[in-house]
Amino acid sequence: MPTEQTGYDPSLGRKFVFVTGGVMSGLGKGITAASTGRLLANAGFDVTAVKIDPYLNVDAGTMNPFQHGEVYVLKDGGEVDLDLGNYERFLDTEMTSDHNVTTGKVYREVIEKERAGDYLGRTVQIIPHITDDIKRRIREAAAGSDVCIVEVGGTVGDIEGMPYLEALRQFAHEQDDEDILFTHVTLVPYSKNGEQKTKPTQHSVKELRSIGLQPDILVGRCADPLDDQTREKIALFCDVPTDAVFSNPDVADIYRVPLVVEDEGLDEYVMAQLDIDGEALPPEERDTVWRETVTREPEGSVDVALVGKYGLEDAYISIHESLKHAGLEKRVDVDRQWVHSEDLADGHDDQLAGVDGVVIPGGFGSRGTEGKVEAIRYCREHDVPLLGLCLGFQLSVVEFARNVLGLEGAHSAELDEGTPHPVIDLLPEQKRMEDMGGTMRLGAHETDLREGTLARELYGAPTCTERHRHRYEVNPEYIPALEDAGMVFSGTSGNRMEVLELPDHPYFLGTQFHPEFRSRPTRVSPPFVGFLDAIATAETPARVGGDA
Repeated sequence: MPTEQTGYDPSLGRKFVFVTGGVMSGLGKGITAASTGRLLANAGFDVTAVKIDPYLNVDAGTMNPFQHGEVYVLKDGGEVDLDLGNYERFLDTEMTSDHNVTTGKVYREVIEKERAGDYLGRTVQIIPHITDDIKRRIREAAAGSDVCIVEVGGTVGDIEGMPYLEALRQFAHEQDDEDILFTHVTLVPYSKNGEQKTKPTQHSVKELRSIGLQPDILVGRCADPLDDQTREKIALFCDVPTDAVFSNPDVADIYRVPLVVEDEGLDEYVMAQLDIDGEALPPEERDTVWRETVTREPEGSVDVALVGKYGLEDAYISIHESLKHAGLEKRVDVDRQWVHSEDLADGHDDQLAGVDGVVIPGGFGSRGTEGKVEAIRYCREHDVPLLGLCLGFQLSVVEFARNVLGLEGAHSAELDEGTPHPVIDLLPEQKRMEDMGGTMRLGAHETDLREGTLARELYGAPTCTERHRHRYEVNPEYIPALEDAGMVFSGTSGNRMEVLELPDHPYFLGTQFHPEFRSRPTRVSPPFVGFLDAIATAETPARVGGDA
């Protein structure tokens, strides 16, 4: 039956867009894939995405953010690659760990089946057992959607990715009731004389074709749009129609990439090739909220310090994007300044002088934590708007315990096992855990918000549901003393403290959860909007609130 939204008839078969990359990693194939999905969603289709990560890890949970970027958390607690965050933000959807396929997951499943005797004595091999499991996972993740975008991590030619490309080759061979489109993203660099060079693309496509895959669409990543001559040359040497060669030039903001590729006609070409153009909403009826949101011009600017220890923007990408979303909402340009927390230790807080607000992100390990505590103290004493997230929430308790309650040496038991005052301590259920991977308090949990508090005002509801990733919590033994001294725990989950605030401060808010994981350009996270609101009204009298 046709869906109510578009009239799309699922009996036409499942539609897949497989996105591969060549020449180098980090080209932006994830943003290209997400932008394609955004445009299809604008046209009325139910779009989902799958990210394939060829590493042997079962998930991204134990990876170092400095090496691999942010560990993104899904609603079901899946710890995944940061590209899943881009898909959720672009598609305004919520995915599960089934939408992230890793080599660790695939091999573990196959080996466990072999140990259980499921293969009845047959020799277990890459083909067909590994490739069959890959195809199964993709099809199951795509179930219920009109179109599934599948991004293969890494670059064509990587040894780790070979089983996945073979699985895609089999996909194309099997067909059944599926329509499949292969999109290949490559680098188009400039020569010294300013000529756009196609040879890297030619070699990448040659490598792809040697595996048995012929791209249907080529997307050239270049500083500027591809010249007509460049397009024709790529089409000739790579055996695709000229109108199947598209540009993805550099833009000031990744959220404008859908607009750029839409202007090039990528969405119309994809829909035509998948034979769903007749099911799409007419152009005049398509969703324009995305375009209207991301093209808003700022009417001012603010300076926000992000105090962390990983000198890599990708390690905090969801926070960066959430600040950007709030800026779009409030029509201000948010200048995000990186401040290394190790530089703030021993009272060196001059780097915070002049900033309009401070964000303290999450993290693990003791390095840089004293600098974060110093930044929190500075914000509390100087009435600078502060947003503390996860570890930032916990260290806000530590700073308050030390400098307001006078508990010398107060700390988190995670960071100082010998602290005389473990105001942050291990979650009771964590004491039974042995494995590190996938054992934290993870995923979406509901928080009750106390009436009359800032948190209740921000969310506009008695509860909120946000995503978690932590092993430690506020030690219940110290809660009465903290509250007596003026700290308000405005969000709770049972006997767990989830949100804290200081009522006599312009904006001092800490959340044990990670609100950045649910922020979208068109649906902004309330704590981040409130943070910018507080910056805009910093000269007004301090807030009075928080029911006893």
